[in-house]
Amino acid sequence: MRKIREVLRLKYSCAVEGVRAIARSAGCGKTSVHEILGMAEVTGIKCWEDVEPLSEVELEKLFYPQSSNPPGRISAKRFIELQETLPNWSEVHEQLRDPNVTLALIWAEYRVDHPRGYQYTQFAEYYRRWKGKLALVMRQTHRPGEKAFIDFCDGLYLTDRDTGKKTKTQLFVGVMGASCYTFAIATLSQDIPDWTWCNRKFFEFLDGVMAILVPDNLRSGIKKSCRYEPTINPAFQELSEHYGTCVIPGRVRKPRDKAKAENGVLQTQRWILAVLRKRTFYSIAEMNAAIAECLTRLNGKLMRGYGKSRRELFELLDRPVLKKLPNTPYEWAEWVKFKLGVDYHVRYDDHFYSGPYQLHDEELWLRASGQLISIYFKGNRVASHPRSFVKWDKSTLPEHMPSHHKAHAEWTPERILNWVKTIGPAAAQVVEKMMAEKRHPEQAFQSALGIISLSKKYGSERVEKASIKALKIKSHRYHTLKTMLKNNMEEVDLSPQRTVPSSELNEQLGLFAKENLRGKNYYH
Repeated sequence: MRKIREVLRLKYSCAVEGVRAIARSAGCGKTSVHEILGMAEVTGIKCWEDVEPLSEVELEKLFYPQSSNPPGRISAKRFIELQETLPNWSEVHEQLRDPNVTLALIWAEYRVDHPRGYQYTQFAEYYRRWKGKLALVMRQTHRPGEKAFIDFCDGLYLTDRDTGKKTKTQLFVGVMGASCYTFAIATLSQDIPDWTWCNRKFFEFLDGVMAILVPDNLRSGIKKSCRYEPTINPAFQELSEHYGTCVIPGRVRKPRDKAKAENGVLQTQRWILAVLRKRTFYSIAEMNAAIAECLTRLNGKLMRGYGKSRRELFELLDRPVLKKLPNTPYEWAEWVKFKLGVDYHVRYDDHFYSGPYQLHDEELWLRASGQLISIYFKGNRVASHPRSFVKWDKSTLPEHMPSHHKAHAEWTPERILNWVKTIGPAAAQVVEKMMAEKRHPEQAFQSALGIISLSKKYGSERVEKASIKALKIKSHRYHTLKTMLKNNMEEVDLSPQRTVPSSELNEQLGLFAKENLRGKNYYH
């Protein structure tokens, strides 16, 4: 369902033209895209507003209400009839040189003349096969505001002010396809947080958003590179959705797919890196300030063959058609797939966060930003926690706990003592000493609850008397009180025993002098 939603977003929200472009951006096959768009047409979906409010479950019910029989294969006679309807591909190729003409438009005209002809997918496939036989290098024509090419290259050195150690930085380069308007910024790495931050700065530099982003196949942007179905990193995908653009990565080892980026890197190396190569920088902010000055000169320089600068072409071509920036900038977040543990918690960055215990066997997604941890199930957020950086601690919400766990978690030392105090001060003092003698107060909770149960069985007055007696003999245990109450010992006088008179003592000692007692010689 995530793939279906992404295909429909690219088609209706981002207005991406062509099944092939949608397939490469969404990471699925052309046939799947064609089937999805066909089903959307059958179900009455005409715009993104028809899809956006639907959950994944509702979307699945809409697209797959019942299993249907697969269509049968066409006969040989029908195949020959269809082949005879195909146009002259040379003429089609010439028409496509006009940037305003698309293959979809030519196919629509073809279907007017041949209503029972090929569908768009097969029509485009036959054209691709014909075009693949041409040994030509096509000069790409970029429409205004349509594409931007982005890449990384080695940057300048950052110097530690105290040790003098030099660290190599990375230079992010972004180039607009139509105007060659160039952006550059330095970072410490090519990691996902730096990658998404650079793209955000690129959009802010342009003060708008293009329709398509064309990156290289670096790991921060493309999780798994593939010519036909590349897998885009979830954080990069989220960034593209936030700004309303789509990602179509260049093919692996095909530099002509992103020739603008390669040329942009070359220009920044000549007009920025070479100019600043002898300067010493002690901070990224200082370095980027110097890069911005060189960037202004680069974009203001007249380009041979155009008679205009990159900035002039950008204002003329790209800026009028760029999409507006969203109200809030994108905040980087990491996405992690997981399942809840037996304690309905997930570990992230050595901290444990709770999720609904009912989903402990389900596949969930965790989104971690700088301030918030969110848990998603089938595209819906089911839990959120403020992010904590306390190691090996846990953040648990009561609504995520089973009822018996929740009742246990509600017991605290203060609550236990307040309840025992209703029996009497001596009983409360016994419980306080029980908690003090344990390594952790919770170890005495069950004993305290046992004393409370004794008050229900024998009455608070007797339990209070037994507690007074337990304090005197320094035996702060539940079993001590239980034994006293069971044997009615709470009333027994605990005063010192009487002294035995000497006459009585001598009488008792005289018993040892009887003849029937064994002497010391008995054992020898």
